[in-house]
Amino acid sequence: MTSFWVWGVALLGYAIFLAWYFNWRGPLSKAEVETLMAQMRANNVGRGDQDEMPVIRKFLEEDDGREFFMLNVIRLSEVEVADPVTGEMLPARQVMAGYTRMFMPALFARGGHPALAARRIGGMVDTWGLKEVPEWSMMGYIRYRSRRDLAHLICNPRFGGAHAFKFAAMPQTFNFPTRPMIKTLAGPGIWVGLTFALAAAVAQIALLLSAAAN
Repeated sequence: MTSFWVWGVALLGYAIFLAWYFNWRGPLSKAEVETLMAQMRANNVGRGDQDEMPVIRKFLEEDDGREFFMLNVIRLSEVEVADPVTGEMLPARQVMAGYTRMFMPALFARGGHPALAARRIGGMVDTWGLKEVPEWSMMGYIRYRSRRDLAHLICNPRFGGAHAFKFAAMPQTFNFPTRPMIKTLAGPGIWVGLTFALAAAVAQIALLLSAAAN
């Protein structure tokens, strides 16, 4: 019977994961939206932010409290660019790493993570109605725990300098928030729970075998 404590540890670990991974605070309030918008205007952390304010405000005001995924389509510079700090000419991917090194830990701390990243391996297919199509380099699909978390990341003053790396490496990009219409695979909320259960079961079996051997 003493081996059953491993299930308590597994349940505690899963509870901590759920507390981190999901938004339990509900949608943004009107007061929160106003406060966050004021912080964004004061920080003006990125190029073009002020022009995007109405779009961001509308997105925050329509908050439903659920997770969402940001689609990012990127064209990296094909020639070397200047590092914003050192001025050294470096490949665009290397300069872009200066931004991701700051952004990814902050995203992870708020329950976000990359859901998919892919690089282009061929030319454009089934493309029409566009006068000019940039030579996109890659795409990223980023999971956000909530719109509140996105807003707090935008307001984070640490990213004021980090954006310089992104602007230097990417001549063109576009992004917009999405919600998957079809989910064919179990999300982390399920497979993380199953992983904890499997670990607890294996640990309990090992403890029982050890006790039997003694």
